[in-house]
Amino acid sequence: MLTARENMIQVIEHGTPDRLVNQYEGLSLLFHPFMMFSSPLVQKGTSIEQAIPNAWGVYNAFPENTPGGFPLHDDAHLLVKDIDHWQDYVKVPSLKFTDEQWGICKEMYDAVDGEKSMKATFVAPGLFEQCHHMCKIENTMMAMYESPDELKDMIKMLVDFELELAEGICTHLKPEAIFHHDDWGSQKSTFMSVDMFEEFYVEPYKEIYGYYHDHGVKYVFHHSDSYAATFVPDMIEMGIDVWQGCFSTNNLPELIKKYGDKITFMGGIENHLVDYDGWTKENCEEVVRKTIEECGDKAFIPCIAQGGPGSVFPGVYQELWGDIDKINIEKYGCTQEELDGARLPINVMF
Repeated sequence: MLTARENMIQVIEHGTPDRLVNQYEGLSLLFHPFMMFSSPLVQKGTSIEQAIPNAWGVYNAFPENTPGGFPLHDDAHLLVKDIDHWQDYVKVPSLKFTDEQWGICKEMYDAVDGEKSMKATFVAPGLFEQCHHMCKIENTMMAMYESPDELKDMIKMLVDFELELAEGICTHLKPEAIFHHDDWGSQKSTFMSVDMFEEFYVEPYKEIYGYYHDHGVKYVFHHSDSYAATFVPDMIEMGIDVWQGCFSTNNLPELIKKYGDKITFMGGIENHLVDYDGWTKENCEEVVRKTIEECGDKAFIPCIAQGGPGSVFPGVYQELWGDIDKINIEKYGCTQEELDGARLPINVMF
């Protein structure tokens, strides 16, 4: 039997996997010094009253029973109050870290069994998210029409920041993959037209992901738990190997048929379908079986849509894990002992 890492690579490389990939089983999401020491992720349970600014000056809260942290944009907390003069509000954080700080992160990478799991550097937020975290989402969208040059200047600043971060990651940590966040849509639509997306974000991402690919990173996982079917050709052009978070509303069977030789789709199991107060084992299994029946095992990894292993309500991710194992045992002749031996123990990040 292939290890979880090997099996995931077979799916991504359009080879011959010997079973379904079980969500994040072949991927270990690991941090870099900026996320550990300068701007750590806001902790679950952080109320609005407890929010403190991150390294960029953005205030984030993460209330209980919500899928993730999100910035505060009332008058008291909004960072960029006038996008035409964004330079007056934004101070780019330093990426100068000591060898000791890089070494602490490197020890975490070295501790992962690279035979069973890919070592993937976690990078968040992405370009669009960072823009609207600093400026407010409606202001960012309006700037595409009213202040396009200023917005492009801001994006260029963020690209320069990400390229400096990428240089450090590739020099010190040498991951096999990166796992990069940037949500581009809602459940049913993208946040912007294809033309707008291509004007503002495609070339910047080509530069960032091109750097990673050119400096030893083999696979780019991009998280956008959303509808983004119309962006798939651009994702391929950007150099994305795996679109993680793809909703079933994208018509995944059609996308897999059309683009499955160029990109892998990882998701299909939206949180709202399984991850809610009062969730049931029976419903989880029903959703998993329906998703796999519709999408198959080519260029597809069944996975909860959120951007990391875990769930909003405790136990859901583990239940989905068990349901996918069950199908691997039924359909592909695996045993539970073989499955467990081929991967690292289940790890819940969120």
